[in-house]
Amino acid sequence: MRHGSIPGAHGHVRPLTLLGDPVLREPCRQVTDFGPELARLVEDMFATMYAAQGVGLAANQVGEPLSVFVYDCPDDEDVRHVGHVVNPRLVAADGIVLRGPEGCLSLPGLEAGTERHDHAVVEGHTMTGDRVRIHGTGFFARCLQHECDHLAGTVYADRVEGWRKRRLLRQVARAPWNRGSWNRGS
Repeated sequence: MRHGSIPGAHGHVRPLTLLGDPVLREPCRQVTDFGPELARLVEDMFATMYAAQGVGLAANQVGEPLSVFVYDCPDDEDVRHVGHVVNPRLVAADGIVLRGPEGCLSLPGLEAGTERHDHAVVEGHTMTGDRVRIHGTGFFARCLQHECDHLAGTVYADRVEGWRKRRLLRQVARAPWNRGSWNRGS
């Protein structure tokens, strides 16, 4: 990203990986090359996230099994958080556990009440290799946990339980994008 530029302004929108694609179920590889290819990926991820009107996007959601995510997400006080994390590690998820609506660009059009902690801390690196530590509260904490889950091969639907899970499974089965291959936790 060029200094001072809007994230994604020079990126290309990539096709989204949808539930059923095996890349969403495998843990992502650690990034070892912090060069121009990584910078292009981050820029493309921002462009793709904005085009899809999301608040976060993991690299495997654009078919790249690398440990990277981007975000442009408000917290519960409407403070906007914009950035990216390479090789993130969720080091804290604590506070109150809240069930709130959660959706995903890889499950378009669906959402379910999902339990998440209202505080999260993620450590990792920038695309240039600098260390970064991000604190999130409220909705932003939910976003950080959601994106870290993606990089571990988990989608939010795996965390849904009871009647919410059954309803979500029915919705997935009827979704026009469904390839009929989601069966984890069913």
